[in-house]
Formats: sequence, C-alpha cells, structure tokens
Amino acid sequence: MATVLVINAGSSSIKYQLLDPDSGEVRAKGLVERIGEDSGRVEHTVGADTTTAEDPIGDHAAGLRTVLGLFESVGPDLLEAGLTAVGHRVVQGGPHITEAVIINDEILETIDSVSTLAPLHNPANLAGIKVASELLPDLPQVAVCDTAFFSDLPAAAATYALDRQVATEHGIRRYGFHGTSHEYVSGRAAALLDDQQAKLVVLHLGNGASASAVRAGRPVETSMGLTPVEGLVMGTRTGDIDPAVIFHLHRVTGMGVDELEDLFNKQSGMKGLTGHNDMREVLQLVEDGDEHAAAGLEVYLHRIRKYIGAYAAVLGGLDALVFTAGVGENNPLIRARTVADLQFLGLEVDAQRNEEESSEERIISPEGAGAAVLVIPTNEELAIARQAAALVS
Repeated sequence: MATVLVINAGSSSIKYQLLDPDSGEVRAKGLVERIGEDSGRVEHTVGADTTTAEDPIGDHAAGLRTVLGLFESVGPDLLEAGLTAVGHRVVQGGPHITEAVIINDEILETIDSVSTLAPLHNPANLAGIKVASELLPDLPQVAVCDTAFFSDLPAAAATYALDRQVATEHGIRRYGFHGTSHEYVSGRAAALLDDQQAKLVVLHLGNGASASAVRAGRPVETSMGLTPVEGLVMGTRTGDIDPAVIFHLHRVTGMGVDELEDLFNKQSGMKGLTGHNDMREVLQLVEDGDEHAAAGLEVYLHRIRKYIGAYAAVLGGLDALVFTAGVGENNPLIRARTVADLQFLGLEVDAQRNEEESSEERIISPEGAGAAVLVIPTNEELAIARQAAALVS
C-alpha cells in the first residue's frame, strides 16, 4: 500500500490527512489549531477513535512535530503505511505553477514571489512546506495550487480591462481559486453523466464560494479573480463590488488599506449582511422572521443565479448544474431556491431527491429534465493525494 500525507497549512492551523490515493481510504486525519496562541488544540483521528490534546503550540514546526509524534504513538505508523510523498495545498501559484510540482528551491521562491497576491494564505502554505521538508527530508514534497486548474482560462476571461502595461508588470489577471475542488468535482460530474464533453456550471458553496464554467473538462470562466474576494457572496467576503467603493470609503472615512482589506475579507458577505457567516444560523434567523437575514439571503441567491445565467451564455448551453462544498452538498433549501426561477435553462429539482440526506454523488433533478442538477461531494485532499502520487511515480 502507498499513501500520501496531505497538508493544508493555514495562518494559525494545520489540517492533514493520510490517504491511499488509489482507493481514497483515509487512514488518519487531524487538525492543529490556535497555533501561536496561549492555548492550542490538536485532534488526531484514526478510524472511529480521536485523540485530543490542548497545549500551547508555538509555531507550525511545533504543530507538525506534534502531529508526527501522534502518528508514532497512536498510529498509523507512516513507514508501515508506505508513505511516498507529502502533498501541500498552495493557494496562489501565480502564472508559473500550472500543475502539480515537486518542490525545490526554485518553486519555493516562486510561491514566495506571488505571496503579495495571496498575503493571507501563501506565507502560511510556505511555512507548512518548510517544516514538512525539514521533518520529513527523505520524502518528495509536492505543491498543488488552487490556481492551477484555471491557469489556461481563455484570454477573454482571464484579462481585466486595466492598462495593459500595469497589468503585465504586476501580474494582474483572473487567477481563480478553489481550482482543485472545481477540477475534481467537474471530473466526477462528467463521469456520473457519462459525458466527457459536458457543459457544466459548478457551484462551490461554502464559507468561501466560487462558480466555474467547464466545457469538456476545461474551465472557460470562474468567479474568483486576482484574489478570492471577487465573485459570489461569501461567508465574510463581499464578492463582486464596485472597486470605487474603496476610493469612496478612503476619502470619506480615512480608512487605510489594511482596514479596507479586513472589511472586505472578514467583516462583509453574509456576516456583514446578517451578522452570521454560517448559513445554518442565517436560515434559522430567516425562519424566525429576521428581515435583515431574509434580505441577505436574497442577495446571496440573486448573485448565484446571475452567475448561472451568465455562464450558460459563455458555455453556449448547459448540460448540468453541480453543487458542492459545505452549503452546496448539505443544504437542500439553498439548492431548491437557487434553481427555482431557472426553468428556462431546463433546471429544476425533484423535491424528494433533493431532500434525501446522502454523502454520495447523485442526480437530484427529475427524469427528463432539460439539464441535470447534481450534488457531488468535493474531496480536495484526495485530489491533491492523487496528483502527488502520479507525479512522484
């Protein structure tokens, strides 16, 4: 058996899974959180058993040392598990990293050089890579970038109408994010439909949210842009907004760049509209008659429907709409409300199929619908593991 350890290092956390890339079996998984704070927490799960520990975790190196210690003391033993590679999620690969790559000094420099495009993510990703390289020096380290799937977007989709010289000099273009998820889900959707030429709109709806238009396995549009702020309304991010709002707020309030970035990234979206970024809490407020929550939900749904219509036009038709990620996979009300006014595109859901709780890939549209509606659970860790395994083999 061969396995891959997948690491997703955030600014104050490390998520990890040990997977068999062939079968998809998760041998172990866990989370290190509150890195650098007064009290840290580690969860390490093997099968049905979870080991927890709460102690200060000074930095990513200490966190990953704790994880490797748990593999030794609780299991599974990494040597016996046939560990062949470590796969790292990297948010921004820039224009140069367009596929999974084995990490060397040049790749580290490239990831670091585009950190200005993802200042909340790439530095943490780099920290995870450097620590894993130090603690597991005999294993190939592989970077899989969120932006890679969208690296060959058509120029008309990737290009902003900004002064060309400025855009070229500073690498300003539509990069797209959640690419590992969109690639995995669109591939599974094509397999479920038995149509490798399918025209798909994929909705990755979680706390972060994005849409993509995929034709014959390749993306032709995506909602996130230079950064993950653009596009759909998200848990705490604005999504599409007139960029002149920044100029206006600066002039009338004196807000600086850091304050505006925090406002757009962490205080807006559903949290800004309703007070909550968890869709379950928002829907409970709507049920309780909260007017702000009801209005916020309409903004959220309106933006999604607008993107579906636009992407159907870009694709020249639509074979299927695909829901994935936390909200998309688990919230039948959001799915039903999303397609309620889109019958003209052939989209509708079967009420019984839509309400059934399942963790399986499935079609929730009625027989004979003009376009299929699918729910495909995303699995970014498995996608990263498979890309890493294929590369090192």
